[in-house]
Amino acid sequence: MPVASEKMAVERARRRRGVVSSSTASNVTRTGGRSLGGLTGACYPSRARMPNIKQQKKRVRTAAEERLENLRYRSTIKTLAKRLGTTADAGDAAATEEEHRALVKLIDRAVAKGALHRNAGARKKSQAARLAAGSGS
Repeated sequence: MPVASEKMAVERARRRRGVVSSSTASNVTRTGGRSLGGLTGACYPSRARMPNIKQQKKRVRTAAEERLENLRYRSTIKTLAKRLGTTADAGDAAATEEEHRALVKLIDRAVAKGALHRNAGARKKSQAARLAAGSGS
């Protein structure tokens, strides 16, 4: 039964990422007749209880939204860093400078928003500068 174990592994991975299958969506998103407002999976674990207080419900919702925004910043920074590396390897100095400028701008914005620690931002900008300088040689 290797197929069944693969299906189980895929389902576990989906749950960890917060993707809920259609068969279990109704069980996870509803508790006691109250909707959790779309908070499922990793954002709001199914074994935890939904708060009753209005402000705490809002706090759970805003924390989930902030978590997703921070994730968007981090993943976009990684994407732009990879793109900078490929343009630096191609040897196009103008495109490399453009990519480097966009990456540094996004890193600064992420640090200002608090999505990235300022030391981590400085480290990533230094790595980007080394990548961009490598294209000139």
